[in-house]
Amino acid sequence: MTVTTARAFVVARPGVGEIREVALPDPGPDDVLVRTLHSGISRGTETLVFRGEVPEDQRERMRAPFQTGDLPGAVAYGYLNVGLVEAGPDELLGRTVFCLHPHQTAYVVPAGAVVPVPEGVPAQRAVLAGTVETAVNALWDAAPLVGDRVAVVGAGMVGCCVARLLSRIPGAQVTLVDVDKERAVTAAALGVGFATPDEALDPAGGERDLVVHTSATGEGLQLAVELLADEGTVLELSWYGDRPVELALGGAFHSRRLRIVASQVGTVAPARRSRRSTTDRLALALALLRDDAFEALLSGRSPFEELPDVMARLAAGQAALCHTIDYPHADHTEG
Repeated sequence: MTVTTARAFVVARPGVGEIREVALPDPGPDDVLVRTLHSGISRGTETLVFRGEVPEDQRERMRAPFQTGDLPGAVAYGYLNVGLVEAGPDELLGRTVFCLHPHQTAYVVPAGAVVPVPEGVPAQRAVLAGTVETAVNALWDAAPLVGDRVAVVGAGMVGCCVARLLSRIPGAQVTLVDVDKERAVTAAALGVGFATPDEALDPAGGERDLVVHTSATGEGLQLAVELLADEGTVLELSWYGDRPVELALGGAFHSRRLRIVASQVGTVAPARRSRRSTTDRLALALALLRDDAFEALLSGRSPFEELPDVMARLAAGQAALCHTIDYPHADHTEG
């Protein structure tokens, strides 16, 4: 039976989410029709969108690939979607795929916009692909070396994914830093050390060659700078929306030749841009998700119909790593 409509999660206006029925176009010869199995909430960016905190001059730059509507609303926003191809080219028909698509029960997109989920990666875990892709880009930007002493400040989704990839560099000493002591359990599952901010500043721990900052707070960024060894680098992955950030750059910041470098997943890192496409990067992220350690980041799940309430709770500060959304037909597909 032809699918002509779907249900989509829409931020009707800042702070208010709704589920609305949307029309689907007929798939063309180079399109796929995908039924969603799971989607994931990218807590940092999506809650900024939900609260209406994207600066006006950044709204076009922050558009999601298949966003409908305009910020601050009404807008369908999101980019962690895993589904089953029900119509399209033979090589994709029946495949489980990842797509940078908002939360929606079904959708039609160009076939080139989906990437097959490799064997060995469960469909629910595959929603992390977009976040692992951010971590891959971060490591391409940071170029960590064998044996580096590294801290990751902020144990959210991005920070945890970065920490896990860093842990696989031979000899690297990786510490995940967060104000929430309960994240020590997650750090252990990821095979890295853990410290609170005060513990991280203990001189016995040594200064860090590299600090990756993901906490999206000014306090976290200041801590990242203070953890650096001489000529060390802070890689800044946080995005603050329209919030100003104060940072003390006096004292020894210049004499120690410290650096703060921005990284953002919108384009491939310069170190690989001439040799890797965004599709290559996403395929790599999906392959890396064969690592069972990433299962520790799936911190909760809810049915699609509850998504407006779930997003409101996350935007209000409820703790979570990757909260996943299950769609009505997922159980029938995955058994």
